[in-house]
Amino acid sequence: MLTKERVIEILEKSEVLLQGHFLLTSGRHSNQYMQCAKILQYPEYTAEIAKGLAEEFQEDQIDIVIGPAMGGIIFSYELARQLKAKNLFAERENGKMTLRRGFSIPKGARVLVAEDVITTGGSVREVIDIVKEQEGEVVGVAVLVDRSNGTIDFDTKLRAALSTEVISYDPDECAICKEGKLPLVKPGSRKL
Repeated sequence: MLTKERVIEILEKSEVLLQGHFLLTSGRHSNQYMQCAKILQYPEYTAEIAKGLAEEFQEDQIDIVIGPAMGGIIFSYELARQLKAKNLFAERENGKMTLRRGFSIPKGARVLVAEDVITTGGSVREVIDIVKEQEGEVVGVAVLVDRSNGTIDFDTKLRAALSTEVISYDPDECAICKEGKLPLVKPGSRKL
């Protein structure tokens, strides 16, 4: 069984947790950033965490695991491998999350949505909408890190390898900006 202590050990070993002044995908600012992509450099860590989360969904008869590009692609693939399910990913086209590359979800398919990090859950909600539009059944959400500390409700089973609350600020109320000592950085894949 994957323990919180083991997950934290993995996060520390893979240098996932960053300190500074960060612009989150949600548009909010934070003094911490979980760069979960760094875990994905280590297949053994990714497999260990995915195995622990896959155990939470063994009884759910998952047909498909889908993740949003980019953060959810590798993690959803590893979860699908562990669950012996098909793997898909959704990506943005003209600002909207969509299925491309000939991907589709059969009507009634049991789908697990996977993501690396959630703060507001926006990308996961967009993927859930795609699954529903395709008439699939969302049976759960699996994430590496839940930055909301379990406060987000997707109307389905949610399991996170680590659930934590990292303080974030509205840009107009950001204490770090007001101090003016640290530059604002967007460490993810999108530019400022």
